[in-house]
Amino acid sequence: MQLGLPQQVLVDAVIPRFGDDSRINNLVRDAVLVVGFAALVSLSAQIAIKIPATVVPITGQTFAVLLTGGALGSKRGALSMLLYMLVGMFWLDVFAPSPAPLGEQEILHFILPWSGKGGLVWSMASGGYIVGFVFASYLIGLLAERGWHNRSNVLFAMLGGNALIYIIGLPWLGVHIANNEGLYTYFQSQGGTNVLDMTLRGGLYPFIGGDAIKLLGAALLLPGTWWVVNTVKRPKHED
Repeated sequence: MQLGLPQQVLVDAVIPRFGDDSRINNLVRDAVLVVGFAALVSLSAQIAIKIPATVVPITGQTFAVLLTGGALGSKRGALSMLLYMLVGMFWLDVFAPSPAPLGEQEILHFILPWSGKGGLVWSMASGGYIVGFVFASYLIGLLAERGWHNRSNVLFAMLGGNALIYIIGLPWLGVHIANNEGLYTYFQSQGGTNVLDMTLRGGLYPFIGGDAIKLLGAALLLPGTWWVVNTVKRPKHED
């Protein structure tokens, strides 16, 4: 499969750019989009399901990250996720909550009361996934710019982006497990036999089903939205 020539991404079809003589307006427009999608990921991070097998809850984050890349394209998608990461590190608690703040009796948390957390990503066991958001958004955006957003290839684009999150996130988690006695003891109590086994138990296996649903949802929503846009913009004299 060839990438092809650069094409228009979703937000540029929904919200067209201003003329070439309106560079400032276009920069403001792109900045609003970058901030808006970072806010979307922040909200999605607060839709969390607590599971006993890991210290990381299932959230709506991945779904929003995949959409960000597909809708904004490579550069704006990556900038939006970089902004999200920096805001969580130095300003607001926008990262997904750990299971503990959800409460012992709370299985599902939906946005309010706000339970986000912040911190330096390199000090967080889940920090690799957040860094992975930046690269995944760029990859999906790059493929969207090559026409993978409204064809059968969209599923492969989403799958590649999702895999990239794990490629970065899992080794990161493994390093933290190996060097954090509390984490090591916890995953050992869950049946882990070594660091690799604990990493897969804590950072991959519990999320495969949920990620498959989110990936499929994003792969359906993006081309579905394109279909609506193309239908609305199609000249009335066409069948």
